[in-house]
Amino acid sequence: MDLYFSPLACSLATRIALYEAGATTNYLEVDPKTKIVLNDGSDFRAVNPLGLVPTLRTDDGELLTENAAILQYVADRFPEAKLGTGPGIDRSRLHQWLCFIGTELHKGLFIPILDKTAPDDMKSHVLKKNLSRLDHLDHHLRGREFLLDHFTVADAYLVTVINWTMATPPIQLAKWPEVKTYYERLRVRPSIARAIAEEFELYKAELARHKAAA
Repeated sequence: MDLYFSPLACSLATRIALYEAGATTNYLEVDPKTKIVLNDGSDFRAVNPLGLVPTLRTDDGELLTENAAILQYVADRFPEAKLGTGPGIDRSRLHQWLCFIGTELHKGLFIPILDKTAPDDMKSHVLKKNLSRLDHLDHHLRGREFLLDHFTVADAYLVTVINWTMATPPIQLAKWPEVKTYYERLRVRPSIARAIAEEFELYKAELARHKAAA
């Protein structure tokens, strides 16, 4: 398998899931500005015309895009890692949380706040409207170790998104103690600690590269 990723982007969730599964994978780094694949200098848009990570090429040569779809594929591809659920309502609950993280947190809350070109009044509106999503998450996590009854790909995605609070000063985890405790507990999970540490080093190199090119 080939995973196209950018450091500390939402593709980090798939790296975490693959580490959990012990899967052999080629990790291909995409520069988020130039869309160049650093491993070979190719244009990532020839693989994914939208230029978005994650993009996964399976062992059969199939291309998958969209975080929720890729994460569920990894869970199904490596059932022994127990990153997914059985059929029925449990599967629907997993899909529910992947959708919640992707729409309500990732796109609905964090992307507008992380956007350096977004006007301040728009960011204020987003914070006023969408911080309630973290209230909902905080309530759900009360008394829980994971989003469901065991660690799943939804937790890999949620930790990835919560990790962005390091770059979003208006969103202070202290306001959501259950979310904060959840993040701090999972942050030291071996697969997560390894993935974040590795991609943080790549992220620093990315910033240095962009600074030199400016």
